Order: sequence, then structure tokens, then C-alpha cells
Amino acid sequence: MKKLYGQRAYVQSAGVRNDMEVDGFSVAVCKEWGIELERHRSRSFEEMQEWGDDLSQFDLIIALSPASQRMALELTRFHHLDVEYWPILDPTGLGEAREAKLSAYRQARDQIKTRMLDRFGPPTEVTL
Repeated sequence: MKKLYGQRAYVQSAGVRNDMEVDGFSVAVCKEWGIELERHRSRSFEEMQEWGDDLSQFDLIIALSPASQRMALELTRFHHLDVEYWPILDPTGLGEAREAKLSAYRQARDQIKTRMLDRFGPPTEVTL
């Protein structure tokens, strides 16, 4: 999101649970587009709130899995906040060999980019 739209919007990433380390395949396929995820750490919705991000200050949550959609709807039931579900391929269990796994992760990455462009329009920053 930041690669395409820069500072146009405040973006925060969170998930249902905290795995801390970002998946190495995600790091590899994002690096192909100049997106650095190596120092990025995943966190849960609860941690996001504990660290001072008030969900009521956001306009939109985009959920990429049914579990994150359910969590987002539960957490936002008292806030005026839109929740959108984008059904994106979950590449984590796909492929046996490294190249097959990378191919699945690229497909998921490309789906996310397509959804962002459809939802938010043309990029405002140097693009991929």
C-alpha cells in the first residue's frame, strides 16, 4: 500500500494472531518489487490496540481471510468503521519445491495489488 500510495493514507498491518516473523516467501516476492519486509513484524489486532492504535481512528479494515474478517467485525461492532473482505489466495500450504511456493506467493501478491488498484485507483508514488 505504501509503495503505491505513499503518505496518502495511514496504513497499519495486523492479523488474527501474532506470528512475529514475516514469512520468508512473502519477503522474497515483495523484494522483487522493491518492497522491504525483512524488518517488518506482524502483530495481532490486540497488540495493535495495546500499542496505541485506536481502531476507531481508522476508516477501513481490509480483511484477507475469513478469520480476520470475523475478528475485524467483532472488534469494530461499536465503531463506525468499514470492513471489506478481499478473498486472496492463501499460499502458505501450496507447492512442494521452492519455485512452486514462490509462484503461489507471487499470485497472492499480484491479487492484492490488483485489489488495491481497483479499490483506491491509480498509484501516487513510483510504482512496481
